[in-house]
Amino acid sequence: MELDSNCHSVFLLHYHLVLVVKYRKNVFDDTISEFAKDMFVRIGVPYHITLVQWNHDKDHIHIMFKAHPKTELTKFINAYKSASSRIIKKEFPHIRKYLWKEMFWSKSFCLLTTGGAPIEIIKKYIEEQGQKSK
Repeated sequence: MELDSNCHSVFLLHYHLVLVVKYRKNVFDDTISEFAKDMFVRIGVPYHITLVQWNHDKDHIHIMFKAHPKTELTKFINAYKSASSRIIKKEFPHIRKYLWKEMFWSKSFCLLTTGGAPIEIIKKYIEEQGQKSK
């Protein structure tokens, strides 16, 4: 396992983000997905976000990414949703007919932490700390 680091810490923070098109309209195809993915990578740089995996369905996208502990995730997500909404509608004007009130993304999102071990194993590990030396 390769850990990320900065001056004073090491870390490995993976997240799973799901973004849904407003009213679950079927607007994503491979071309729009690639465009949105490239924007994610570019906008992620100043936030210390690294794309790990990307996939889309017709009405939503799944993104796995790595971040630094200092990253303000909601600021990044809002910046990405705002910029990508504006630019996708500009570059692909045909999708406007599917959207109401010019909104591309749903206001909500799903953000999950991911890791190498299930939660129950981590809880058990923490619970057992210090018991072997007693």
